[in-house]
Formats: sequence, C-alpha cells, structure tokens
Amino acid sequence: LLAGLLASQDFYSVLTGDHSLRKRPMQRIIGPLSKMGAKIWSRRDGLAPLSIKGQPLEAMEYKLPVASAQLKSSILLAALKTEAETVIIEPAVSRDHTERMLKGAGIDLEILEDRIILKQAAERKLNPFEINVPGDISSAAFFIAAGLLAAEGELLIKNVGINQTRSGFLEVIKAMNGKIELLNKRDQGGEPTADILVKPSDLKGTEVSGEVIPRLIDEIPIISVLAVFAEGKTVIKDAEELRVKETDRIKAVVTEFERLGLEITENEDGMEISGPQPVEGGIEVESYHDHRIAMSLAVLALNSKRGITINGSEIIATSFPNFKELLKEVIG
Repeated sequence: LLAGLLASQDFYSVLTGDHSLRKRPMQRIIGPLSKMGAKIWSRRDGLAPLSIKGQPLEAMEYKLPVASAQLKSSILLAALKTEAETVIIEPAVSRDHTERMLKGAGIDLEILEDRIILKQAAERKLNPFEINVPGDISSAAFFIAAGLLAAEGELLIKNVGINQTRSGFLEVIKAMNGKIELLNKRDQGGEPTADILVKPSDLKGTEVSGEVIPRLIDEIPIISVLAVFAEGKTVIKDAEELRVKETDRIKAVVTEFERLGLEITENEDGMEISGPQPVEGGIEVESYHDHRIAMSLAVLALNSKRGITINGSEIIATSFPNFKELLKEVIG
C-alpha cells in the first residue's frame, strides 16, 4: 500500500521490511505502478527493499491477475493524485476496506460487480473523518477455532468486523457444522460489526474453493487445524496465493502436520485433510517466522495430548501482541 501512496509524492523513499517481507515478490506491485509512470527499483527478482522516486502518475485501466486487496489498494492510493479516471478490474471480489475508507474521506468511487472506478476530478481532496476500527476477523478466527474445539462452555468475542469481503471464514465454519451466532449486528464507521458467540461443535469436513478463497485467504491455516478434528475430508483448492505469503503457507502447514504424524496431502493450490485425527504432540514445530502459522499451531497444541513447542512464536507479536495472554484467559 505504501508503495502506491509514495509513488506520486515529490520526494525519494525507500521501503524495506523484516526477513519475511524481504522474501515476498514485489513485482506484482512494481509492474502496475510502473505502468502509471512510477519510478521504482528493487533488488534482484523484484524483492524489497524498494527505492521509489516519486513523480506525477497517469491514470489507467488495469486488470488484476489475481484477486488481491493489497495490489488493488496500492493502485487506488497511487491514483489519488492522477487527473483522469482509473479503472481496476477484479477477477473476484477481494477485501474492500480501502474503498470504504476512501469513500468515507469523500473520494468519488464507483464500485461495480467486477470493477472499481476512481472518478475523474480536477482536485481530489481527502476530508478528515473519525472512525472506530472494529476487531479484525482474521485475529478473531483463532479464538473462534479454539471455542469450536473446546470440550464445554461458550465464548463471546465482542466487536468483530464482519465485512462480507472478509467473512468467508464464517461461511466455512457454518458449512463445517460449527455453532456460531452473530449478535448485536451494527454498522461501525462504515464497517459491518457484530459480537460472535461460539459453542463447542462436532465439525464436518467440507470443500473450500472458488470465489470464497480471496475472502478467507489468511484464515486457511486455522481452517486446516479445524479440518484435523472434523469428521470426513476437507479439501482446500484454488489457494495458490498462499505460496507467496510471509512463507509458503501450504508447504508450512503440510510439513508441520506431517512432523506431528498427521495425514495430509499437499496439492499445488491447496491441501486435503481427513479427520478426525488424534494429535499426540510432545515435539517441537516451526513457525517459519509467520505469525499466522504460529497462532494456528498454538490452537492445534491446545488440542494435543502432550502439548507442542512452537519455535519462533515471538513472531506473533507483529500482528497480535497480547495473543498469548488472551489465549490463556480463554482456556482458563
């Protein structure tokens, strides 16, 4: 996102990142921004750090190669200072938080079924506004999973964003026979919000594929944990985007599940897991310096016979600093 924002500024910038970010391919961002006239240099193979020489950019029409809210948002932010109309065509619906934010700030956006149009304006001016940000459903997902797998009791998670471009996880939980209820539904700062009541559930396997994937891409590691304890086969497809996250999340899940003695099949675009399977534990596993892998393994560990040691679990603090404390509170 910052690359798009900085590309049109009248100064020079360098964007770097931690170890995992410097391994993620940035050419998918460099390409469309360069088409707009941006001057961006990277390390070999399009890796960060990125050097950006800001300058005026041209509006464009661009078809996203994959459904990616990050790429879409980068282009939208770059287009704010262009003089003509920018059109972004999506192969599938992806997260729309940036569009909601821009509309809240007074930007004229038209959102159609397969495209977003940033309208032409002589001067686009961002208006200040106040927003209360709801809780992140991607973070809540780990606690929802813990509640579903618990032996007894109920868990109420308050103030969670349930934006339909992010709520694919909830749809999959219901397909797996998970007992969840959305309470106190409301709109908060332009974002649909609710409290989520979670009850222990006898889960069933399901297929996760197609248009729902962009709406739950970050939740697939924790869905794979639920699949271990679900009756029947869970098939995850069309999720090759997981290969270019903080780590190759398909490979990471498969490797660590196999290390734990679990049966799992790796496919190029996903995985297959049959359940339920007992988790013995009593060994060390790797986080791959990926916060979502670490948190998913933590929920798996709660349901193992002998516990699991997660190497590199401190990476969780990058997105959820008090995760461990909250998890201890939830499990008592």
